[in-house]
Amino acid sequence: MNRAEKAALQLQSVAVLRMLKETRTYDELADLTGLPAGDLNRYVNGHVLPGAERAREVVDGVGRDALATELRARVEFDDGGYVDNSGVVFDQSFLDLVAPVAANALGFERPDVVLTAATDGITLGAAMASYFDARVAYAKKSKETAVEEFIESRQRLASGIELTYYLPERALSGGENVLIVDDLIRSGETQELLLDIATQADADVTGVFTLIAVGQEGIDRARELTDAPVGALTTFDAE
Repeated sequence: MNRAEKAALQLQSVAVLRMLKETRTYDELADLTGLPAGDLNRYVNGHVLPGAERAREVVDGVGRDALATELRARVEFDDGGYVDNSGVVFDQSFLDLVAPVAANALGFERPDVVLTAATDGITLGAAMASYFDARVAYAKKSKETAVEEFIESRQRLASGIELTYYLPERALSGGENVLIVDDLIRSGETQELLLDIATQADADVTGVFTLIAVGQEGIDRARELTDAPVGALTTFDAE
């Protein structure tokens, strides 16, 4: 780890601790993290940065559990089982915390491009791309008027509806490393289309990440299609 990476990790851990402190006393935060309350006070107030190992423990361990808990509190399901995650995908500061936690916990290789699907995946894609200093690209269900060449992926769903995504051909090049992200995975159909787009472009997939998995079907489907790490920040039981 070079000095810049170490500093970034330390600052990320402080951001996580500050988020946790918003709803906790220092004693409660100490119980959660296993760190002394006095040290936590100094970290949260910016007097000193945690060491690299302590920072990694916060980001990889406590951070992932805490963000998953926060995400679960913000998500709502209606009577039909549809997910309202607007309290998450519209909060860029929360997503900016998710990016380093997901990257460290799941071990994603640094991508050149973060690929997602419009529209709900865009804010997460932007957060992940910013963290990795990568480009973000998003596939759409319609062609952009001024673009002539597209990578197209099409699939007939179990319902009989045909789903098609289009990505401008110049958005992705052969040999580039691609991280596929989305806000939610249920059946895995969207992720399969994005993986197909990456394959058509001769790109190398470094991982598949989603904020929310509803059931295990979509995660299992993605794992069948790639050897790269596949994971979700939190999982809800399928209705």
